[in-house]
Formats: sequence, C-alpha cells, structure tokens
Amino acid sequence: MPGGMPVTVVMTSGGMDSTVLIWDLVAQGQQPTPLFVNYGQHCHEHELSTLKEVLPPHLKGSLEVVNISDVYRSAKSAMVLERDLWQDDVKADDLYLPYRTLLLLSTAAAFAQACSATSVQSAFINSNHAKEIDCSAEFFGRLEAVFGVYGGVSLLLPYRYLSKYEVARKGLALGAPIASTFSCQASSQVPCGVCPNCVDRLSAFRQLRADHEPA
Repeated sequence: MPGGMPVTVVMTSGGMDSTVLIWDLVAQGQQPTPLFVNYGQHCHEHELSTLKEVLPPHLKGSLEVVNISDVYRSAKSAMVLERDLWQDDVKADDLYLPYRTLLLLSTAAAFAQACSATSVQSAFINSNHAKEIDCSAEFFGRLEAVFGVYGGVSLLLPYRYLSKYEVARKGLALGAPIASTFSCQASSQVPCGVCPNCVDRLSAFRQLRADHEPA
C-alpha cells in the first residue's frame, strides 16, 4: 500500500470475476490493493499462483495474503477435502461451506479497517448456482450497513447484478487475461467442467464465441 494511504481492498482469487474487477478498477484510474484469503480451500496454492499471473503487472507487488485456514479444518466440504473426481460423485451441495461468504467479507473488511482503507470491493455476481444463505441481495444489503456503521468500511459489489457472460464480455473489452483464470471448486489443478463455477464459466465463454462467429 504505497505511502500507507487509504485504499480500496479488492477480494481476489485468480477467478474470472475478481480478475475482471481489478482490471476494471485500474482502467478507471484506481490503485486497489488485491487481497487473497486462504480459508483452507484445497486449491488455494493453484488459485494464488494463477492470481499472481493474471493481476495487472504493477499490482503484483501489492498483493496481500491472509491465512484463516484453521476455521474450516474440521469441515467435510469438497472445497476443503478434495475428492477423486474419477470415482466420487460430487454434487453442488457437497461444496457447501458454512458462512463462507460472511467469513470472507468480514475478513476483508477487518483487513481494510486495520490498514485504514475506506472500502472493500468484491466481484460477487448474479449466479443461479449460488445456494449459500449469505449470497442474497438482502444479506449483502444488511452486511453493507453493518460495515458502514461499525468501522466505516464501505462494501461495494459492482457486479452483483451482472451475469458471468456480462463479466466475461467486460473482461474481454478491458484486455484482462480471462482465459488464464481459474475458478474450479472441485479440482485443485484442472478445471472439472461440472462444478457450479465451471458451468457458469464455460457457458460465458460459449456465449462470447457465439458473439464473434459469422452471422
């Protein structure tokens, strides 16, 4: 954080949505601080290495990493305990982690307040696959009020009402390296193609390809 000045903290994971968001903010002339949270997800090493590749070059030295992995050390979720995708039938419900969104946003807000940042930005989108109780518009509205009153940190979700396709199209226009991002929830190395994140991502890429095919 250059000069210790208040900044916007952006939650980043190496996934497409957060990558596009940070490139979008840079294009607007902002200098956000990227924040990566290791909450015990089995793919955290691959996510982090991907993130370092897809960040705007001048922000790579500003990347902050926070480790809160002990919170879910007893969790049986397939996001923490990686399954053998050749043998195990992994369903969307198997990927559930209790209060994951609340934990991530609260961690980011606490980090932001500690470094005198005034806002946290996250690229949560409008996904039909999001089943967590802490991913509703009502939840985000209430949490934003709590952060604002207790600590003075604004919670900004600029892509909340966008689809994965709309985010991908924005990323393409910005020149963000969306093809190099990693968003799989079920596999730590190679995208499985069937988890909710992969389904949304592949669908967005198909729509982008259709946009550029001859009529």
